Amino acid sequence: MLGIIGGTNFLAKSPFEHAEEREIETKYGVVPVLLFKFNRKEVAFIQRHGKHQNIPPHRVNHHANIAALKQLGVEKVIGVTSVGSLKIEIKPGCIVIPHDFISLCNIPTYYDDELVHITPKLDEELRQEIIKVARDLGINVVERGIYFQTQGPRLETKAEIAMIRQFADVVGMNMASEATLACELHLKYANISTVDNYAHGIVDTELKYEDIVRAASQREDLPKLLLKLVEVLA
Repeated sequence: MLGIIGGTNFLAKSPFEHAEEREIETKYGVVPVLLFKFNRKEVAFIQRHGKHQNIPPHRVNHHANIAALKQLGVEKVIGVTSVGSLKIEIKPGCIVIPHDFISLCNIPTYYDDELVHITPKLDEELRQEIIKVARDLGINVVERGIYFQTQGPRLETKAEIAMIRQFADVVGMNMASEATLACELHLKYANISTVDNYAHGIVDTELKYEDIVRAASQREDLPKLLLKLVEVLA
């Protein structure tokens, strides 16, 4: 079973809006999940910012979201995130398929009461499947990139961006948490990052959240890519 978690990219409209809604109870909270069938197989979609699209990044219940997908029998998870570019050559409007990530604080875990260590990673096989589908559709993607996760809800300062751009290619607020928890529950996880702006200070234009949402909601390539991935992977 395939699971998809969407974010700012879906604030305006989800390509799965006509799916059946079900509330999944987990020990971490209740998660509204949209379920739809493709070729007699179910696909689960979670809106990261909630059904009313009002959950800020630092309040997203990643534990409940990933646990709900696990309870539904999901084996592969595609997280879709809106990111800021840390490099001039990675222009707004493109798509990055990260191969690694950095997250140095507020790292979530399901093992609060056990001594368990995991090696967090993105699933390379699933990553390559996403890249292949994008190529087949004629969608140009950046096939490698390092995602740096920061703590929301505020955006980063120019000084912070100047530091982290030395180590990463894009910056966002959610992917690393999802990937880490998915690894703990033995789910294959890969990410599609839509570049919707340059990070603060990369260019002279003032960065506003409203502009990020506007850019993310106007994308046409993302729904096309996701629907084809559902067809191939479900």
